[in-house]
Amino acid sequence: MIPVLPMPAAIAALQAALRAGLEPEADPPRSVVPVRHGQLLLMPADWDGYTGVKLASVAPGNSGNGLPRIQGTYLLLDAGTLSPLGTLDGIALTAVRTAAVSAVAADLLAGADAARLVVFGSGPQARSHVAALRAVRPIREVIVVARDAAKAEAFAAECARDGLAARTGTASAVAHADLIACCTTARTPLFDGATLNPRATVVAVGSHEPEAREVDDVVMGQCAVVVETRTVALREAGDVMQAVDAGALDPAELIELSALAKGAATLPPGPRIFKSVGMAWEDLVVAAASYEASRENHRGR
Repeated sequence: MIPVLPMPAAIAALQAALRAGLEPEADPPRSVVPVRHGQLLLMPADWDGYTGVKLASVAPGNSGNGLPRIQGTYLLLDAGTLSPLGTLDGIALTAVRTAAVSAVAADLLAGADAARLVVFGSGPQARSHVAALRAVRPIREVIVVARDAAKAEAFAAECARDGLAARTGTASAVAHADLIACCTTARTPLFDGATLNPRATVVAVGSHEPEAREVDDVVMGQCAVVVETRTVALREAGDVMQAVDAGALDPAELIELSALAKGAATLPPGPRIFKSVGMAWEDLVVAAASYEASRENHRGR
C-alpha cells in the first residue's frame, strides 16, 4: 500500500500540476451507481506518466454504525503500459486531496493575513481542512460549528492542543471570519449569506449532488465563484446549479481554478467562494506524487 503524501506536499503537487498545464476538463465524467445503502463512485483519470482509478463507496447510514461515510481504494497504473504500480487507501487519499485542493484555491483567493477560520463540520474533512488551510495561511483562531455538540467540543479541543485559539460557536461567526470551510453533509444552507464578512473566502466541499447545498443564493450572488470546471459544476454542484436556477448566479461568470492557477483569470474585489465537488484528476495527481515520494524514500534507504 502506497502511503499518502503529507498535506503540504499534496498541496504543492496539485499546484505544480495545474501550472504545468493539467486540464481538469479532460477528466471523464464520474460514474455514480446507486446501490441499496448508498452509492458506488468510479473515478478514472489519465495525465502525464500515470493512469488511475478510484472506486469509492458512499454510505450515509455508516455514521450511525461508527463507520466512515466514504470508503474506497485507489489503483495507480503506469500510463504507457497500464501496468499496476500500487494501491492507496481511498479514505486517506480522499481526505488529503479534497482539503489540498481547497488549500490551492484558498491560496489564490484569500487575503495573505487570513487568520480567523470558521469550520462547519467535525468529521474527517473538517480536520483535514484545518491542516490544509494552516499550510497556506497564518490561521490563529478556529471556530467549530457542528450539529453534534460533543463532537464539536472534541474537535475544538484537538485544535487547541495544536496551538490554535479554538472554540465552538454558531453560524453567526461567519460575520467575522476570514476563511470559512463548509465540510458537511448538509442538504440546505449552513448560514445566512447576508451575514458573510465581505472580505471572506469560503470553501464548500460537502456534496457532489445537485440536490444538496451548503451555501445560499445570497452567498453565490455576492461572491466571485471559483469552480474546478464549469462543466462539472453545472452538472454536479448543487450550490452552483440551484443558484443559477434561481437567477442569483450567471454561469458565464464562473471562474475555473486552473485559469487562476496559470494567471489566465483575475478576481473582482469582494468575497470569494470555491465550490468543489471532487474530481478524478485530483486523486491521480496526489496518488502519483505519493508513489514517486515512496519510491524515492525506498531508494534512499
